[in-house]
Amino acid sequence: MWLNKKFHLSIYFVLRLFVLLTLIRQIMLDNWGSVFICILTLILFFIPSIIEKQMGITLPKTLEAVILLFIFAAEILGEIHNFYGTVPQWDTMLHTINGFLAAAIGFSLIDILNEHERFSFKLSPFFVVMVAFCFSMTIGVLWEFFEFAGDRWLNLDMQKDRIVRKISTVELEPEGKNIPVIVDNIQKTEIYSLDNEGKTIITTIEDGYLDIGIIDTMKDLIVNFVGAVVFSILGLLYLKNRHKYGFAGQFIPVKNDLEEVPENTQDD
Repeated sequence: MWLNKKFHLSIYFVLRLFVLLTLIRQIMLDNWGSVFICILTLILFFIPSIIEKQMGITLPKTLEAVILLFIFAAEILGEIHNFYGTVPQWDTMLHTINGFLAAAIGFSLIDILNEHERFSFKLSPFFVVMVAFCFSMTIGVLWEFFEFAGDRWLNLDMQKDRIVRKISTVELEPEGKNIPVIVDNIQKTEIYSLDNEGKTIITTIEDGYLDIGIIDTMKDLIVNFVGAVVFSILGLLYLKNRHKYGFAGQFIPVKNDLEEVPENTQDD
């Protein structure tokens, strides 16, 4: 196996320590929203072990370590330390990893059923990876639904807005025809709004027009697609030769009674 038990425990200890230190600092700064995120992160860290005990499955140490790192990168680094805003492509990287991991989980759900003696049918390898791919994309779409809901009803900006220099829209067609009007080389946009007292507020957007999230949404789904495709290919190779392509097995949860190698015989 790629990660032995001691190294895995070290990762878990270090990440939890960093979260606790961040929690203490956010309390001192009175950032209670960040305090909530830290507490949520600590709770999420227990999810893999709870799943193993409640569902009777074994998570490979590599998969579990990646899940913990993913949670830490998304919540602590991304949200509290604003890596989403300061580190280029941070959000893109996490959505790609999410597509990969979700495909691995979807793959394992079908593979466990496929190998179980109680089921008389056997699914083809291609069908198994197709289900894994569709499962990953469904998770990605549901997450975008969640982001849209947060933006729509909680006034957040989870679907990050972007400055664009060109738009194409039928809304500007003077006769209402279904013919897109192209506005190119946009230099500046001014938005006129009213405050609570009825006074006019002018908000100026320099260097272009403000796209309200569709580019970010589609980018997230595209990179989720890439991650899902990568694992689907690895999963297909794994089903054809589980020993030769054992790399994929490091990301596939298995049922305890189907596990090929007992836990006490694995390398420490």
